[in-house]
Amino acid sequence: MKNQINSLKNTHKLFVNRDYPSSWSDIILPQLRADCENCFGLCCVALYFSASEGFPIDKKAGQPCLNLQSNFLCHVHKNLRELGLKGCLAFDCFGAGQKVSQISFARKDWQKDPESAEQMFEVFLIMRQLHELLWYLAGALILKASSPIHGAISAMLEKIETLTDQRPDLVLELDVAALRDDVNVLLLKASELVRTDACLEQKVHAGRRKTFSRGADLIGKDLRKFDLRGANLRGAYLIAADLRGVDLSGTDFIGADFRDADLRGADLSKSIFLTQGQINAAKGDNSTLLPHSLLRPASWSFKNF
Repeated sequence: MKNQINSLKNTHKLFVNRDYPSSWSDIILPQLRADCENCFGLCCVALYFSASEGFPIDKKAGQPCLNLQSNFLCHVHKNLRELGLKGCLAFDCFGAGQKVSQISFARKDWQKDPESAEQMFEVFLIMRQLHELLWYLAGALILKASSPIHGAISAMLEKIETLTDQRPDLVLELDVAALRDDVNVLLLKASELVRTDACLEQKVHAGRRKTFSRGADLIGKDLRKFDLRGANLRGAYLIAADLRGVDLSGTDFIGADFRDADLRGADLSKSIFLTQGQINAAKGDNSTLLPHSLLRPASWSFKNF
């Protein structure tokens, strides 16, 4: 526990000193992954749930989930896929849970200190958005193609990381929408640089490329016939889409819905702006290639979809 807290605190020093080692992603990105054992089950309490969206029950924000145990861990976490709880699988707090629990509220949980509960839940909802921005910025900063704007990206990273270290009452006053707009400008530039580079590297001809509008409805579509290298699939609905064996190098997936998307044998190792929640919600196997920053879901070891 002590090492975890020290690691979270030392993360800020890296941003301030701009001391980015060659294994930078190995140091920073793990802090933006959910660590349920060091969290007070905040996602299982603070969030509004809807059974129709793949959660256990219809639940109001601030009401504990029926599967939340006294130790703040989920009773059915190992069986989420079998139970069809796709909403739980797809949710990712980007490490905001442990940040709020261990740092913002100094390990004082909402059960023992009920007066702090409401504020803690509100701070978690904002911190989750800030950590999501940090995840995307961190991913952009380690892309070689985006090197022309690395300075701007690192400056924004430093700014947001500093904001996450503020007192809870100050976090609640942040204009997250404005921050998201500023970050999105940088992410769009990074995406364009990476996708252009991917097309040149892979010799993808413009005439052969399939273009999609943001939020494209690709539910259940067989996408294996398209050349998707360097494609812009931001916000695309890829629910149950067939992407088996597809090369997705340089493809931008920010905000895409991957629920039940078939990624068996697909190459996502050079895809950009993917999250762990997206991968958890999809179907894959041991031949699916993932970016270094993401973990392979345990269920993918079995080819039983």
